[in-house]
Amino acid sequence: MYFAVRRIIDTIIAGLAIIVLLPIFLVIGVAIKIDSKGPVIFKQERIGKDFKTFKMWKFRSMVVNAQNMGTGVYSFADDPRITKVGRILRKTSLDELPQLFNILKGQMSFVGPRSPVVGHFPEYDSLNDKYKRRFTVLPGITGLAQVVGRNEFSWDEKVEYDNIYIDKVNKYYILFDIKIWFLTILRVFSMKNVEETQNNQEKNIETLKL
Repeated sequence: MYFAVRRIIDTIIAGLAIIVLLPIFLVIGVAIKIDSKGPVIFKQERIGKDFKTFKMWKFRSMVVNAQNMGTGVYSFADDPRITKVGRILRKTSLDELPQLFNILKGQMSFVGPRSPVVGHFPEYDSLNDKYKRRFTVLPGITGLAQVVGRNEFSWDEKVEYDNIYIDKVNKYYILFDIKIWFLTILRVFSMKNVEETQNNQEKNIETLKL
């Protein structure tokens, strides 16, 4: 019942946020265009609730076709593919703002497990129950794994926190989501662990082979 009510709340807040933040959207869009060639919005195939795929929107923070260069979908500190404006957007998490439209479309929520990239995650049938459980709720812009460790965790560690989130939100409902948002604000201002570490990329690759 809570998730049904939360869906209504998410839609209302996302719609209002888009209206209020429209001037910021425009400023960011112009800055991206001036800084580098290419589209303002970056769309990436992600895996969402019930393992259904969707296109997640972000402000483009890297050069065009970056996912086919260097370290692919993984990015690191001082990654040369990140644009000047993109570096600021990532540090402040402003690149995530277009996901408000994903929330309006019912593909995401404000809080939930982070959605994996299509093609960089095993097939559903090959996953264990622990991994499958994280796909029973909508993915979020932020989540427990992100506020506790952001990009320093391996996938195994992220899934552990995703399942803890599901347990906690089923017990405390909106109170736990509010706590996640408060911790998210603190994490954004700290600007820590925005990029993956090389060690984590290797751990994630090994984990997903299991």
